Amino acid sequence: MLPAAFLIKPGSLVRDQVGNILDARSSSTLIISDVKIVVDTGLCGEGKLIREGVAKWGLCPEDIDLVVNTHGHEDHTGNNHLFVSARTLGPGERREGHRIAEGVWIMETPGHTLDSVSVVCQSERTVIVAGDALPTKNNFSKRVPPRLHVDRDLAIRSMERIIETAEIVIPGHDRPFALDGGSHPSSLE
Repeated sequence: MLPAAFLIKPGSLVRDQVGNILDARSSSTLIISDVKIVVDTGLCGEGKLIREGVAKWGLCPEDIDLVVNTHGHEDHTGNNHLFVSARTLGPGERREGHRIAEGVWIMETPGHTLDSVSVVCQSERTVIVAGDALPTKNNFSKRVPPRLHVDRDLAIRSMERIIETAEIVIPGHDRPFALDGGSHPSSLE
C-alpha cells in the first residue's frame, strides 16, 4: 500500500508593505500509511480547523499515531496537544533518511532553523511536506530562501534539495503546488 498525503489546512503569510510578517499560520498535513501522521499542527487557536480537517478523512485527533513538527516554531506546533494518543517524533528520529512509516521518511532541511526537517511521502508521486524550508510557492518561483533563516547558504541548499526531489510540495505557508508540470491531486487542495 502506498502512503497518501492529504491537506488538513493550507498555511498562510500576511505581510505589511515592507515585507514584515504580520501573521503566520502553517500548513497542516495528514499522511496515511501503516501509521497515521500529522505534519505540523498549526497555530494555537486553530484547533477547530485542525479537527475539521482531520475529520474530512474520517478520523479524529485520537486516531493519529505520530506528530512530526518540521521545526519548533509555535505556528507549527500550536495544536500538538490535540493529538493525545500520538507520540511526537523525537530528536534522535529527526535525521536524514529516518523511516517513520512505510514510504515516509525524514529529509534534513536546515536553514530556516538548524533543526528543520521536511517529510518525504513516496506516494504515486513524490510529495514533500517542506515546512519553512520552502515556505511559499513564491520562494520556489523566485528561487529565494525563506526570509527568516539562521543560515542563508544552508537554506538555499535545502530548498534546492526539495526542488530536485519533489513532484509536489506542501509548503509551510501556502497551498500545495506541483513541480513536475502536472496537476496536484485534489486531496491536496
